[in-house]
Amino acid sequence: MKNNIFVAGASGVVGRRLCVLLVKDGWSVTGTTRSPEKEFDLRVLGIRPVVIDVFDENKLHKVVADAQPDIVIHQLTDLPDALEPSKMPDALVRNATIRDIGTRNLIAASVAAGVKRMIAQSISFVYEMGPMPYTEDSPIKNANGVVSLEHQVLHAPFEGIVLRYGKFYGPGTGFDNPPVGGPVHVDAAAHAARLAVTRGSPGIYNIAEEDGTVSSQKALRDLGWNPNFRLSQE
Repeated sequence: MKNNIFVAGASGVVGRRLCVLLVKDGWSVTGTTRSPEKEFDLRVLGIRPVVIDVFDENKLHKVVADAQPDIVIHQLTDLPDALEPSKMPDALVRNATIRDIGTRNLIAASVAAGVKRMIAQSISFVYEMGPMPYTEDSPIKNANGVVSLEHQVLHAPFEGIVLRYGKFYGPGTGFDNPPVGGPVHVDAAAHAARLAVTRGSPGIYNIAEEDGTVSSQKALRDLGWNPNFRLSQE
């Protein structure tokens, strides 16, 4: 192990909090952002920042290779603050493109760099209507690029872990209270990705509080995930 981790989407709501935990754990973290304005903020956290768009394939190959990571964490999204309803239709299209083409580019760069494991953000609120609570084996809808992302990560030539996050709340999300239908605090979401760096077999894990909608028993058992984790505990 080279002790290096590459976090795609390090300046996002979950990515930023995750990087804080990874640095605390002693990892050397390279983190990406699309915004030059956020480069300094990442550097202050002890992260080596890289300003890049995941659709720039040539540059992506270079920066992943330069980082020499054993592990890549895919936290890329493109959603408006507080999921502003007027902006969501366009954002969903962009987000689906990231999950499809962006994931393909990130996987290609990771394979070329000899990455051993990828941990990718997915969502747990796309299950087909059926018996609840939904487990990782419950069928999901082919919507918003989720199926493409999960298939690519799980069938790549490295260990692939997919975290199906619930509905975010907490700092930076625009939602102070747990939403209905399988919520997850952003700190607990970051905690799950942190654990998946060194724990868990390849596969899918639901990451949501148990409210009868989604079962996260696999994550509790195999990752040791704690849905009540908060950064203030560190």
